[in-house]
Amino acid sequence: MTAYPSVNPDLDLVLERTVDVAPELVWRAWTTPELVVRWFAPKPWSTSSCEIDLQPGGRFHTVMRSPEGTEYPSTGCILVVEEGRTLVFTSGLGPGFRPQVGTDGDFPFTAVIRIERSGNGTKYTATAIHADASAKQSHEKMGFVEGWGTALDQLVETVRGL
Repeated sequence: MTAYPSVNPDLDLVLERTVDVAPELVWRAWTTPELVVRWFAPKPWSTSSCEIDLQPGGRFHTVMRSPEGTEYPSTGCILVVEEGRTLVFTSGLGPGFRPQVGTDGDFPFTAVIRIERSGNGTKYTATAIHADASAKQSHEKMGFVEGWGTALDQLVETVRGL
């Protein structure tokens, strides 16, 4: 099992909840592009496309679409894949671990998605790790807790229909 840095409340944001779907379904929702497009962006936003090369150094690419139709592509690099329990990816690197330059207003972050069985459901922990307090604050002001929480609700609804 991979060691992860402890959460730094000055730099990191955490969403932790227990949901009433099996961990296998949560993992499938995070790692299957056809499912990611169904839940990843909090409504009224949507995800118009997704590509995942599920291996360290692989591409994690999504395109979010605003309610007005503007598209926002995001390409990152998968860092860790622990089948069924941990997915780590970052916007600070591109595929093949290549550093990438963001655009104005972007802030790189690393997402750590932890999936653990909890009774008949799943303990779900999403941590967004930031380089500095200002990036954390920007992500928080964008609505991290509400947005990622809504996306998790949408994930649960998506996998219930499988």
